[in-house]
Amino acid sequence: MEKVIIIRYCELYLKGKNRGYFERLFAVNIERSLKGIRHELRRKSGRYLIEGFEEDDVDRILSKLCKVFGIHTLSVAYKVSSDFDNIYAAARLVAPLCGTFKVETHRADKSFPMNSMQLSAAIGGRLLDDVKSLSVDVHSPEHVVNIDVREDGTSLVFGSFIKGAGGMPVGSAGKGLLLISGGIDSPVAGHMIAKRGMSLDCVHFHSYPYTNMQAKEKVIDLAKILSEYACGMNLHVIKVTHIQEEIHKKCNGEYMVTLLRRFMMRIAEKIAESCGAQCIITGESLGQVASQTIEGMTSSNAVIERLPVLRPLCGFDKNEIIERSKDIGTYDISILPYEDCCTVFLPKHPVTRPKMEDVLSEEAKLDVQALVAEALSTLEIIKF
Repeated sequence: MEKVIIIRYCELYLKGKNRGYFERLFAVNIERSLKGIRHELRRKSGRYLIEGFEEDDVDRILSKLCKVFGIHTLSVAYKVSSDFDNIYAAARLVAPLCGTFKVETHRADKSFPMNSMQLSAAIGGRLLDDVKSLSVDVHSPEHVVNIDVREDGTSLVFGSFIKGAGGMPVGSAGKGLLLISGGIDSPVAGHMIAKRGMSLDCVHFHSYPYTNMQAKEKVIDLAKILSEYACGMNLHVIKVTHIQEEIHKKCNGEYMVTLLRRFMMRIAEKIAESCGAQCIITGESLGQVASQTIEGMTSSNAVIERLPVLRPLCGFDKNEIIERSKDIGTYDISILPYEDCCTVFLPKHPVTRPKMEDVLSEEAKLDVQALVAEALSTLEIIKF
């Protein structure tokens, strides 16, 4: 009898002739997540098994696998040879000591002498004989003993399904560049896009010395968590202090956020092209703050020359975003009280519906190309 972990995937079964590509990428991502942990990964008829691991590593492995996109469910199971006594011995370990239960059997091996209903009845009957505090409830049981009789002469016996991260394997949908701040929204946006199979790099804009190094470390911590879902990534760090100082000195202060966002988008597009990203991703939610009106977004988009801009949170309200940030483990870091660059020189009354002719008029007061070039010269890349 051997303890194994069953991995079942999500949408990959829909991929037809391309399914092999997705399955290979899925396996690569699983292996990457378990790097440094002794194990063996085997493919078994539309699912995968993790075998050969240390008993003490089970929780660690499950924690890692729950962040791998493409996984529908997981189960910790006992793998035994397909003999009734062996299956029962495993079922006895899985079954509860009291309460209601039922046995569910899936028989892929049609040569096994009992069909699914017969095996379930036989295992359930013996459990009732041996564990007097159990009773059967086939409609709403407190516990289910699952038996999977495979074609290779082995059976898998397990008690529960653990929900996986869902989605598609990271890397199957190209690459995007996420604008990541120290706030709640942008890590959630990155997580949502990675869930649909897109690998990520991130870019962070800081305003040192107006923002302190703790603000930068906060973003590094957020990127580290996000990288666990994205199978690794690079964080590009850019200083924009000089841009904000120039806007503050030469332009109408009400346009500070609008103009800064346009600079960020220009810089992001150049970084995206240098790292092979095919789109830019932001954490903007329509109407959430003054800069996130449709007019503000239109102004930001206008400077992008070649790449699409994805805003996965556009239709979410703040409470929905907060709940997702708690689920992925970024919330407690995001709420740490360290300011990001968007709070520097923040006007008391920022323009909320900027007209393009006014934006261009204010921007004409600046040497845009020189400011962008200076910002790019400060580039620092942190690898996860």
